[in-house]
Amino acid sequence: MRLLPLKDPERSWRNIKAQWKKDAEGVGEEFATFGGNAVFDALTSKEGDSQGLYYLADAARVHALCQVRRMLMSKYPTPALSARFVNVSPIYDLGLAAAGDYAQVLVALFSGVVWLSRDALAASHIRFFLKSPGDSQFFAALKAETPLSPFSRFTIEGALIECSLKDAKAAAS
Repeated sequence: MRLLPLKDPERSWRNIKAQWKKDAEGVGEEFATFGGNAVFDALTSKEGDSQGLYYLADAARVHALCQVRRMLMSKYPTPALSARFVNVSPIYDLGLAAAGDYAQVLVALFSGVVWLSRDALAASHIRFFLKSPGDSQFFAALKAETPLSPFSRFTIEGALIECSLKDAKAAAS
C-alpha cells in the first residue's frame, strides 16, 4: 500500500466516495450514515483543491484517507506534520475485512505519514490523530526505545500519537 496525494482524477474524493458507497450499500448499509464523509466533502469543495489530502491504496482499492499538513507549532522548534481526519473504507467498519486488516491499514497510514516527513513534507515531528483511543493499541510497541527505532520520542495520549524523529543521518550511523 502507498500513501499518495489526492490529485489523481482516477482517485478523486468523488471516485473514492462512490467506491465506498458501493461497499456499504452492498451489505445493506446506508453510506450517508458513516462519519467523516462531510469533512472530506468540505475539504474538497473547491475544484482541484486537495487541501493536503492523502489516500492509502493498493492496486485494487483505496483503504483510507486523511489530511496531512506541515506547519510550525509553538511546542516544536522545527516544522511538524499533523495528520488528522483519518477515515477508512466502510469494509473495515462493517467487518467485511478482518480486525487485523484494520490494524494493518492504520499502521500503513501512519508509516506513510512518517515517510512523508522524511521526503515530500520534511518535518521532524508528527502529530497523528487516530480514529479513536482504542486504536492506540496497534501502536503500543512503537513506544519501546530501541536502537533501530526512527523515533527519538514516541507518546500516545488517548487518540493522539506524538513523535519526534531521530536525525536521519545520525540514525543511519
